[in-house]
Amino acid sequence: MLKVDGVFAGGGIKAFSFVGAVRILEQEGFVFERLAGTSAGAIVASFLKAGFTSDEIGEILEELDLPSLLDERKISIPFYRWLRLYLKMGIHQGDEFENWLYQILKQKGIVSFGDLPPQSLKMVASDLTNGKLVVLPDDLPQYGIIPESFSVARAIRMSCCLPFFFEPVKLTSKDGVTSLMVDGGVLSNFPMWLFSPKEGLAHLKRPVIGFRLSPSDDQIPPRVIRNAFSMLHSMVETMWKAHDQRYISKSHAKNIVFIPANKVSSTNFSISDVEKEELIQLGMNSTTKFLKKWSY
Repeated sequence: MLKVDGVFAGGGIKAFSFVGAVRILEQEGFVFERLAGTSAGAIVASFLKAGFTSDEIGEILEELDLPSLLDERKISIPFYRWLRLYLKMGIHQGDEFENWLYQILKQKGIVSFGDLPPQSLKMVASDLTNGKLVVLPDDLPQYGIIPESFSVARAIRMSCCLPFFFEPVKLTSKDGVTSLMVDGGVLSNFPMWLFSPKEGLAHLKRPVIGFRLSPSDDQIPPRVIRNAFSMLHSMVETMWKAHDQRYISKSHAKNIVFIPANKVSSTNFSISDVEKEELIQLGMNSTTKFLKKWSY
C-alpha cells in the first residue's frame, strides 16, 4: 500500500476520465491521504475522501441524469430570458446540483468539513466581489465562518460554478457582507500548488500525484490567432491557465497524469454512455502509461 496525495483539475464532463485513472491506482494498491481539486476535480476529490471507490463513483455518474441538474428557470419569452441572465448572471440556478451532491455525500455520513479529517480535503473557488482566489475550507474564517461547520456540497458548488452557466453562489459572512463565488478554474484550474512545500507541507514525504484533463505542454500545438475573436479567446484561455502553467513548469511534471480528453466538451451534459466509457478507458490508459515511467 502506498499513500499519496491527489490533485484533480477541472474539466466538467471530461472528469469521467478520473474514474478510470483512480481505478488503475486502486488496483495497484495506492491510497489517497489528502485530496484537492477544482470544479469537476473537486467533485471527484470529495467523493474519494468521503470513502467512495472508483467503481462506486462510476456507478453514481452512470446512473445520474445529467440534464436534471440543470435547473434552468422556465421563461418562454427570449427577451426575458436574456434579461434574467443579465440580472442573475447565470442560465442555471445550481440548487439541484448542490442538493444532488448533498444526498450523495450524506450516504457516507459527510455533510460538513467537520465530518472529515482536518486538512484532508481542499478545493478552490473564485471570489469575484473581492477579486481573489479562495481555498475552501481554509479561507472561510476570513468571512467569519467556522470551516468545520460549512457544507461540503456548498463548497463543491462554489468550485464548480462556471460563470454564466450557473448563477454565482452567494457567500454571506456573519456580519452580513455577501460575496459572489464562481468556478475556481477562473484563477486556478489545477491547484497542485496546494500541497507544495510553500503551503507548509514540506515535512510530508508522501508523493503528490496530479490529474489533468489535457495533453502535456509539449504536445499542445501553438494557438492560431487570425482575428480579434480568436485573439480574445486566446487571451481568456491564457489568463485562466497562466498561474498553473507556471507552477507546472517549475515542478516535476513527471508527477502529473496527463489525460488528453480534448474531444469532449466540458459542458456536454447530453454525453452518451459510449462517450462516458471512452473517457473512463482514456483515464485508465493514461494512468497505466504514467505508472510505467513514474518513480518516487
